[in-house]
Amino acid sequence: RRGCGFGAWPRVAMEASELWVGFVGAGRMAGGLVRGLLQAEKVPASNVLASAPSDKNLDAWRELGCRTTHCNLEVVYRSTLVFLATKPHILPGVLEEIRPAVGSQHIVVSLVAGVTIQTLQRLLPPGTKVLRIMPNLPCVVQAGAMVFSRGSNAGDEEAALLKSLLSSCGLCEEVPESYIDIHTGLSGSGVAYVYLFAEALAEGAVKMGMPGALAGRIAAQTLLGAAKMLLETGEHPAKLRGDVCTPGGTTIYALHQLEKGALRATVMNAVEAATNRACEMAKD
Repeated sequence: RRGCGFGAWPRVAMEASELWVGFVGAGRMAGGLVRGLLQAEKVPASNVLASAPSDKNLDAWRELGCRTTHCNLEVVYRSTLVFLATKPHILPGVLEEIRPAVGSQHIVVSLVAGVTIQTLQRLLPPGTKVLRIMPNLPCVVQAGAMVFSRGSNAGDEEAALLKSLLSSCGLCEEVPESYIDIHTGLSGSGVAYVYLFAEALAEGAVKMGMPGALAGRIAAQTLLGAAKMLLETGEHPAKLRGDVCTPGGTTIYALHQLEKGALRATVMNAVEAATNRACEMAKD
């Protein structure tokens, strides 16, 4: 890219124990990840460099103490761990631009939806250590659910490093790449299903006479508490659901209505539809 000059940011000699992290793209998801890394003190802000075409998103990074640039090549030259966080249609051009600067010392991690590891490896130099992650929106509040897969040149060391870093932003699991589209249908899109359910839950309380703001807060806390119990007890959802039901009580009457509305089948269909769409997008 024209106008890439490195004079304003002196090259720092990198110690083996230090990690220099770059972000090509500085949108909301990338910002959520970097906040998690900084809050968990996984990397100092001074070791983070982010690029974007304009200052629109970079101002927030500067407020965190991170370094910024408009030059994607500079991010690669100054970093060992490089996150790709651009829009999917922009990524091929970005990879062509940074390819000459990518070397054996780099670990390249893509957050870009619909771009396979095979495509990333084809567009980057042979032997590049490539990993692909799929986060979801709650990463921005460090409560995300993320999965990642590694390319043929990324080993256990790179996978362990990435998992250690991303665990500061929520749940992080290594999976086969074929699971990434399923994760999109389950969790990436799934947060929207939960928001819809939360809205309906609160509106039910409003219908019965509770003020909307209070109903919304209680609905959100109900979802948070239920999710926390699932994670911390390790119990199957059906077991916990059964614990709430008493014979002839309020909950079983309510669940009967949800069953009549085919809630479970509808949600399963939603996950299937979103997964299939993610697969289609990857082929475009």
